[in-house]
Amino acid sequence: MGSVYARTFGPGEPLYAGPMTATPPRDVTPTEGQRMVQEGALLVDVREPAEYAEIHAEGALLVPLSEFEARYSELPKDRDLVMICRSGARSARAGQYLLEHGYKDVVNLAGGTLAWAEAGLPVGGGNP
Repeated sequence: MGSVYARTFGPGEPLYAGPMTATPPRDVTPTEGQRMVQEGALLVDVREPAEYAEIHAEGALLVPLSEFEARYSELPKDRDLVMICRSGARSARAGQYLLEHGYKDVVNLAGGTLAWAEAGLPVGGGNP
């Protein structure tokens, strides 16, 4: 039986609590993530709207972690998903949640939006 984790995204509210059996999503570099998006993957940003407005990877779809349990089913199961947040921790949690719920092609962008911007990849919003 897998370990039990309670992942929080807000004041005392769990993203998911229960047996975690899925392996966490594989980490990819910003360059690899961008290549995957260019080849048809969907880039999913799980940060909150204010963070997204400040700066985001160009083309990223915003599905805030605070709404993730209610909205994850909006994400296609037949398309590669590249998960991103600020630094990679929240997106890894969201990616594992997707894997727990039947998604197969999910990766985590290591270093998140910070690494994406540092790599000089296209961004929208304000300044980093």
